[in-house]
Parts: sequence; C-alpha cells; structure tokens
Amino acid sequence: MKINFSKEQYEVLIKAVYLGNWMVNSMEEESSNEKYNSIEEYVLSFAKDFGLEQYADYVEGEKKYYPSQELEDDPEIDEQIHLYDDYTFWDKLIYNLARRDLTRKYGDNPVAKMPPEELLNKEQPFIEKYEMEFENNGLRNIMIKPPK
Repeated sequence: MKINFSKEQYEVLIKAVYLGNWMVNSMEEESSNEKYNSIEEYVLSFAKDFGLEQYADYVEGEKKYYPSQELEDDPEIDEQIHLYDDYTFWDKLIYNLARRDLTRKYGDNPVAKMPPEELLNKEQPFIEKYEMEFENNGLRNIMIKPPK
C-alpha cells in the first residue's frame, strides 16, 4: 500500500505523530513506548523528502531519526499541548471531585456495584455543581483543609 501526502499534509502528520507520542511518553523521563517511538521515527525519516528536514534530527551512531528542537519548540505544538493540559486538568478535577462526593454520599461498595446508568445519573448533579463552580470561580474557592 502507498499513501500520498502533500507537503502540508505531511507537516500535519509529523506534528500529529509527535503530539501522540508526546502524550504516550510524557509521564516518563525516557520515552520507553517503543511501538509509538518507532512510528514517530519512521514518519520523521521522510522529512527530507518533503523539504521538512528542519523537523527531524538524524543520529548517525544510532541510525535513528528524532524530533528536532525546532519541532519540539513549534508554537502550534506548544499551543496544542497547553490546550490539552488545560482541558484534562479541569476535566479530571471535576470528575474526581464528583466521584469523591458520590462515594462519600453512598459509600465505596455501593458505588462500585452501581450499574453504569445509575452511576451516571447519581454522579451528574455533582459534575454539574463543579462545572458551574469552576466556570464561575476557577480555583479561587479551592482550599486544602489542615488535617484534624
């Protein structure tokens, strides 16, 4: 099979693959997820063919391609990472607090045994409460209580 890309499409592909690999490996100091790393390396190996060699660095001793500093510093990539981080922060905060409150109200064991539809219905008011709170106040009202 052969897939044809324009230069513009290939540039988007490089950035999409970089972002995907960044997400998969962002929790680790060394990127260790080989199946994603190898796809990124393969896609980068064609950068010169598309006149986008500024996005790929070739390490002769390893015979591998890596994202260049220019790709890592690309403003579009930086913006996408910030949007992703911001979205996931609020999403996880809302859903974690809602689940905490649901568990406080009904208990760990009953929540674990709830059918999915019931769980969603009972959790929804908590989710909506936190969505409204954070939409209106951001983190202004968040406080950590000292232990008793």
